[in-house]
Amino acid sequence: MSKKPSKSLAQELDRYIKPFRYDGSGKFHLKDHKTDEKGDLDKEKALAILDANKKRLIAFQEKLYAQDRWSLLIVFQAMDAGGKDSAIKAIFEGINPQGCEVTAFKAPSSKELDHDFLWRHAVALPERGHIGIFNRSHYEECLVTRVHPEILAKEKLPPRLVTKNIWKERFEDISAFERYLCRNGTVVLKFFLNVSKEEQRERFLERLEDPAKQWKFSMDDIKERALWPRYQAVYQDIVRHTATSHAPWYVVPADHKWFARVVIGSVINAELEKLDLRFPRADKASLEEFKQVRKALEKEGTGGRKRAK
Repeated sequence: MSKKPSKSLAQELDRYIKPFRYDGSGKFHLKDHKTDEKGDLDKEKALAILDANKKRLIAFQEKLYAQDRWSLLIVFQAMDAGGKDSAIKAIFEGINPQGCEVTAFKAPSSKELDHDFLWRHAVALPERGHIGIFNRSHYEECLVTRVHPEILAKEKLPPRLVTKNIWKERFEDISAFERYLCRNGTVVLKFFLNVSKEEQRERFLERLEDPAKQWKFSMDDIKERALWPRYQAVYQDIVRHTATSHAPWYVVPADHKWFARVVIGSVINAELEKLDLRFPRADKASLEEFKQVRKALEKEGTGGRKRAK
């Protein structure tokens, strides 16, 4: 009896990927996406998947780094307290820091404001063989600046370029930027951690009550919370206009952090599997050299004796 073909990793993890992927085809309404989705999991099962995904990611990253052909850009966007920091910490635990960089984008400096809006993001892109993580990203330039027009004024654009079409133009620029990256060997993964307003409230209260988390809280968080409907509308617009087949958005249910991490880790591993990553193989000449080196090392200082285990 013939055995059934084994599932690929992508097929195995697809149930935690496909429902949350939007590539620009069809309509998109943010309100249609639940924030408290748990799939068919409880926390215990989710933690087992998270642990397995960590081990897979460590193995994939080692090959990615050694092969030195592809790079991976991971974008995280969310409302305040959406769980970006903790997701990065949990999912990438054990990753070799030599091949992974996290960049958190705060308010732009005066030098950054003297450049185009994508400049500071372009200089932070991962090199070949590396994973780059953007904790907030180039999408802030059509999110916060749209909610707060006074920030856009600080970017010192020529006035005639600030028209009613500026957001449409920025969407086009970002999509072209991401298409360019994909054509040059950078896989772009974009995650919007979709948290509910009620869950954000609970997390703010937790921060206020926990001395170890109070440093994370700012009164600005409350001011931004008051603009929740505006932010949700802009996020919907961003996903609608910048989701593509080569750089889709993953709208991740984020009320349960453990489930969000399952989704994110599953997407990353499934995409890395598609790259068919392999360790580079030595050529014939190198293998001959290795034989000679091995013989020399085996004789060195031991008189040919095997070392004790």
